[in-house]
Amino acid sequence: MVNTLSLYKPLLHGLMKVAGMRRQVVEIESGTVINFWVPSDETTAKRKSAVVFLHGFGFDGILTWQFQVLALANKYAVYVPDFLFFGDSITDKSERSPAFQAECMAKGLRKLGVEKCTLVGLSYGGMVGFKMAEMYPNLVDSMVITCSVMALTKSISRAGLQRIGFSSWAEYLIPETVKGVKTLLDVAFYKLPWMPNFIYKDILEDMCFDHRKERHELLEELIVEDKNFTAPHFTQRIHLLWGGDDIIFDMKECRNLIDLLQGKATLHCIERAGHLAELERPFVYNRQLKKILASLYKDGKEN
Repeated sequence: MVNTLSLYKPLLHGLMKVAGMRRQVVEIESGTVINFWVPSDETTAKRKSAVVFLHGFGFDGILTWQFQVLALANKYAVYVPDFLFFGDSITDKSERSPAFQAECMAKGLRKLGVEKCTLVGLSYGGMVGFKMAEMYPNLVDSMVITCSVMALTKSISRAGLQRIGFSSWAEYLIPETVKGVKTLLDVAFYKLPWMPNFIYKDILEDMCFDHRKERHELLEELIVEDKNFTAPHFTQRIHLLWGGDDIIFDMKECRNLIDLLQGKATLHCIERAGHLAELERPFVYNRQLKKILASLYKDGKEN
């Protein structure tokens, strides 16, 4: 039987091309390449404000952000990278830290001619986004963070795992069975729509077999000791666009994040949406995101 995701991806990629996007592989350095979806018309893109979408730990960039790209590609210069060991991005380096992911994203964007951007980061992508904002303040002008934390400290990790009933993030995020995929999505959605069993099997086959060892290593590098974490001072404008029923990083974690940001972040909450709010309620998410971007930019250019 043909894998349904293997059928869907070419259709999605074709739709992205119609929307004015194209794939581009960027060599960061020898042995390290990042796959991007970028605007097809480079000349027009230079006249628009850049919005960069950073995906979470489940799906690759374009699957995660497909609805947002279609909604925004006409007005903004949209860039959607795949993190290392997701999609077609890969490295032969041994580095697995969020800082290395951030470095590769920033170098890739520079090579694409992006001088300043707004980051939209989901979960793992939000953590990498915060690191990018810390390391490259001249590149990252503003951020929209969805269901994420500034850093996955041991205390935050322990509380999150307790809420979802797992002993480790690898056990949850790198499933080995169809049941594990079902649980992964059920936890990440407020109300997971019914899907036939073969869909979960196809997801497992398509997304969970490649780079398992490297993804385990990414998760190991993600967790930091509480005593070793100090919140940076961010100069960027920051908006939090949150699934109100997320149990992975719940509203308590959201309020803690606002406190770490010294109350400077603006909160936008989407009711009846879980961790994957951008997929579960895309129209509501897009409406809120458009309002946020409109407050940051006028006619596609920076205010």
